[in-house]
Amino acid sequence: MSVHVVTGAGPVGSTIALQLAAAGEQVRLLTRSGSGPEHDLIDRRRVDVSQPDHLDDAFAGAASVHHCIHGSAYDAGVWRAELPKAEKVVLEAAGRAGAVVVFPESLYSYGPVDRPITEDLPRAASTGKLGVRTDLLVQRDASSTPTVSVAASDFYGPLVRNAHAGERMVPTVLAGRTMRVLGSLDQPHSFTYVPDLAAAMVAAAAREDLWNSFLHAPTAPAVTQRRLVELTAEAAGVPVPKASSIPLWVLRASGVVSRDMRELAETSYMFTAPFVLDSGASEQRLGLAPTPMTDGLTATVAWWREQERAAAA
Repeated sequence: MSVHVVTGAGPVGSTIALQLAAAGEQVRLLTRSGSGPEHDLIDRRRVDVSQPDHLDDAFAGAASVHHCIHGSAYDAGVWRAELPKAEKVVLEAAGRAGAVVVFPESLYSYGPVDRPITEDLPRAASTGKLGVRTDLLVQRDASSTPTVSVAASDFYGPLVRNAHAGERMVPTVLAGRTMRVLGSLDQPHSFTYVPDLAAAMVAAAAREDLWNSFLHAPTAPAVTQRRLVELTAEAAGVPVPKASSIPLWVLRASGVVSRDMRELAETSYMFTAPFVLDSGASEQRLGLAPTPMTDGLTATVAWWREQERAAAA
């Protein structure tokens, strides 16, 4: 039986591991701590995937590698220091094992856009964190190891915490507190359901005709942040809370004294104008469709309520 390696146990890595295991596939989940979801078909191992000496055994027999680690901080300098090196090590080890490497990717390399984002638009952003993502794509293209990059917009879904539609939004809506969003309440914005991204990555790994390509994860039609709050409240069966926005100038002003705010301000253009991911072409290639947002939010709310019950127990 083939083995599928997953590096990282965040929301994407954990979801991929669980989907593969649910399909009866053997999974080898690699993290520095040995963490991740428990399942009879998931072999959790303590492995630092940035260290080449650790990977030949961990990748032995692998048909695919889903590389889902991120930088240790949301910072351009940290990304530049950590991510290219780790990806190079993984690509080389996967090549020796004869495995395809599949990457979850952001939309950063497209930079600011003034139209729906399709796969044929240039991916050539050159500054800050955006430029790091562009350089990673260049490195993948130059590798002799087959790769697939599957790009998603902002995440939502079970297991998603550190995201605009994660712990900042769902617990706030459930508690009936005022929801303050970044940028505009009323510009359309795409949100990708993480199980849809995971399903696309698993499907792409199994299809050699999709290797060495850049795909968009199936993503439901864009909604405004105001509508997202309303839909979350409807899924939870609670009153729609008040909503307000944090204007861009506040982030820029805060960035003078806060590196975190400065890094966040770099991508604020995504929330001050329409930011719409068009995944139609990739959906046709993958043979997949996005989960309706109402269904995704129902599952998301159920997961958050389960976390709240567990914390209260």
